Amino acid sequence: MKARGVHLQYSFQPEGQRGAEVQNPLFDLLWAVREHGSIQHAAKAMGASYRHVWGALKQWEEVMGEPLVTWTQGQPSRLTPFADRLLWAETRARTRLTPHIEALRAELERVLAEALDGSQHVLPIYASHDLALPLLRDLASQQQRLHIELRFAGSVDALRALAEGRCLVAGFHVPPLQGGARVFAQALKPLLKPGRHKLIAFSRRAQGLMVAKGNPLQLRTVADLAASVDGVRRPVRFIARQAGSGTRLLMDHLLQQHGIAPEAITGYTSPPEDSHMAVAAAIASGVGDAGMGLAAAAQAFGLDFVPVMDEDYFLVCLKDALEHPAVLKLREVLAGADWHQAVATLPGYSGARSGEVLSLTGALPWWNFRHPKHLPAGAAEHLPAG
Repeated sequence: MKARGVHLQYSFQPEGQRGAEVQNPLFDLLWAVREHGSIQHAAKAMGASYRHVWGALKQWEEVMGEPLVTWTQGQPSRLTPFADRLLWAETRARTRLTPHIEALRAELERVLAEALDGSQHVLPIYASHDLALPLLRDLASQQQRLHIELRFAGSVDALRALAEGRCLVAGFHVPPLQGGARVFAQALKPLLKPGRHKLIAFSRRAQGLMVAKGNPLQLRTVADLAASVDGVRRPVRFIARQAGSGTRLLMDHLLQQHGIAPEAITGYTSPPEDSHMAVAAAIASGVGDAGMGLAAAAQAFGLDFVPVMDEDYFLVCLKDALEHPAVLKLREVLAGADWHQAVATLPGYSGARSGEVLSLTGALPWWNFRHPKHLPAGAAEHLPAG
């Protein structure tokens, strides 16, 4: 087999980049053919001639050592099975690395800014994966010359990083449950202390089941993931998130609520993905049928979205850190009209309370919830599930 090397590079441009796209002409070309159904239509969409696109495909076939497009006379060109697998494998790999690519790009931008004038404040944040945080980072840099050194981690790991002093601010998310929330309390309470920590409202966002276009399995609730039809188990392949992530905690909570054992969900204990976008990419590629994630991630990959629950995303810091210059700049950005407009562009997001400083016990209704010690017979079954 012919050896194939992979080379990465980056460039400085007059305008900054939004997101974490890593462009490659081969995959740009394959996507165009796949989306537009023929070389002719792909060439038109790319603003190139048919001859140019045809020649580029032949050159890439030489490089890859495999045919990329079927060439049947009188029929539209189609990607070969190899090209289709390659396209989706690259998409999934790049999507998994998106948080790290974004962090690298932001770090290089900070290095450039420091070399120019050295006047930026730096704010390290460990946070659960979220699609609005990169927007905040860009806005903070533009408006306040505040460089947010963003590291994505699960909610539990982000709070642990705050407790260990590895960041000044952490990000996590929880649903606004009014009753018992045992899963969240057990995971988060040991890492948060009323009076010592303060919350900063960031956003409210919609979580739900991301499914293939048209929802072919007709999934409506989490219970459908383990349901059977006429006594036969439905073949629903679930794409799970990593342990300690807020979305995994939400799924654990919902499974308890429905009385479903994790083992009853196909794929729940399989190797997980570590971001909403990675779950969406897996479903779009056909590897899985459903996964819990954000409406914005579902839309990005052309998936259908079945709403399950809205949740609050909070930033948290020590009480004394609220007056730190970098945190003050962060709060100012979050309270501004530009931020509210930016977050409103994401499907399923709202920033109505962004920037407000909140107490743990006031913002988390389940914080002080206690199950009664003595219950009448049969009353336990009516307690909120945790």
